[in-house]
Amino acid sequence: MKKLICLLTVCLAFAIGAKAASPKRIITLSGALTETVDALGFGKNIVAVDVTSTYPAYANQLPKVSKSRSVSAEGLISFSPELVLAPEGSVSKEIESQLTAAGIKLVSIKQTYTVAGSYDFIRDVAAALQAQAKGAALIKQSKTKIDNAVAAAKKAKKNTKVLFIYARGPGVMMVAGKNTSIDGIITLAGGTNAVTNFNDFKPYTTEALVQANPDIILMFDFGFSSLGGMDSILKIPGMEQTKAGKNKRIVQMDGGLLTNFSVRLDQAIVQLHNKL
Repeated sequence: MKKLICLLTVCLAFAIGAKAASPKRIITLSGALTETVDALGFGKNIVAVDVTSTYPAYANQLPKVSKSRSVSAEGLISFSPELVLAPEGSVSKEIESQLTAAGIKLVSIKQTYTVAGSYDFIRDVAAALQAQAKGAALIKQSKTKIDNAVAAAKKAKKNTKVLFIYARGPGVMMVAGKNTSIDGIITLAGGTNAVTNFNDFKPYTTEALVQANPDIILMFDFGFSSLGGMDSILKIPGMEQTKAGKNKRIVQMDGGLLTNFSVRLDQAIVQLHNKL
């Protein structure tokens, strides 16, 4: 009887400890992290976010840890978090040391822009939250939806050449090359990246635009607006020489949805495919 009581006591203590292991105050430092934490059922525990976190809608009302993508240890500590989730490489070792000294756990999450990478991302976030079972369930749900979205895109693939232009006004324009989130989502949606001769992002040039000769220009919605909308974009030097310019095929999408490669990946694939 004493052994049974001891065993029950140990089990109860373990259960209480496991429950307490889930953080009550969380800071998320990317839109993908915020929406994944929310999808895992911990949205109410998020006390602050970064500037890229705009989904779910309530994220817009949460305190921001900074006015840009850079953060400080003081800014993070001021929210008294138990856990800070950050994209891999986004927080310096110095800040990590300061957080550790303050008793705050920092977990850096790696992200790769593939379907398998989206599952790994969900799994890693769930592990950081001590919610592995919820993570497995969410991955199962996501897999079904993503498989359906990818299958539909492949079935109707037309090899449409897509050029993505990142813009924040005429003075800041970049083009997405290979091995980027944009390259990944274009391919999954059944399109073809018009840029194949370089990786990452490079400054936009008229020559590159004309040479790529895309069927469609893809932009974030805020970038589209920053250039003055359709009429202004069509007047960009070289645009009228491309198929996209001649046919007025300028497509805009929500930046977070397009690039987060997390719990809404299926929606991004379907929406972009429909626009292509």
